[in-house]
Amino acid sequence: MFRLVGALIGFYFYGIFGAFLGYVLGNIVDRIRAYGVGGVNPLSSGHRQTVFLETIFILMGKLAKADGHISKDEIAHVEQFMQKLGMSAEHRQQGIALFKRGTVPDFEVEPTLKQFMAVCGHTHSLKQMLLVYLIVMALSDGRIDSAEERLLIDIARQLGYDQAAFQHMLEMVLNQTHFSGGQASSATALEDAYKALGVSKESSDQEVKRAYRKLISQYHPDKLIGQGLPEDMIAVATEQAKEVQLAYDLIAKSRKQ
Repeated sequence: MFRLVGALIGFYFYGIFGAFLGYVLGNIVDRIRAYGVGGVNPLSSGHRQTVFLETIFILMGKLAKADGHISKDEIAHVEQFMQKLGMSAEHRQQGIALFKRGTVPDFEVEPTLKQFMAVCGHTHSLKQMLLVYLIVMALSDGRIDSAEERLLIDIARQLGYDQAAFQHMLEMVLNQTHFSGGQASSATALEDAYKALGVSKESSDQEVKRAYRKLISQYHPDKLIGQGLPEDMIAVATEQAKEVQLAYDLIAKSRKQ
């Protein structure tokens, strides 16, 4: 509001230069009125990154404890996750503290997710990446048990996904992980590849390509950073993109044959 008033007053008295100066000063007034002196826009990229990281560590702790105990595989997954992020010793301690907060038996996830939605909820990619990371976490010990799946369904619901949408994403991520570390070589690899892209053998070439491009776009580094995903987490997203690429390459090769 004040930026427009300032621009109009500045233009009236001093012309174009006055309009520019008035707009800048008005913008400062607007920010002070909105966030206080020295305040930070709660929707800024930096703030979204902080909230995203806090949420992921807390929910990983809650998920690890969902079946009543934390496995060695789950601990190893979190350790590997922190290594991929290149976290300093101090930040590792903060991450561990957040993880432990989520493991408290009576910890409720709703306040954490409400904060996440207030800050990051308007960006579809951040909601999706949060859910993808949590699904991968649940799969770290080789399977998702019923307690973990119930928790994931509840988290997905609070993120705005119905059960059908969650199950569709779960199946895609589950089959994408079959391509982790290289080309899948099992007898069901081609079937897994179709499921990883969320399509079927009956889908047309155009439908397969459209699904592939959509997934690759969702994992694109520039898009994710622009929406507030911490830069250090791009390496994790890139791994998912590689799995999608391998799945698509297998389908494309089979269709050429």
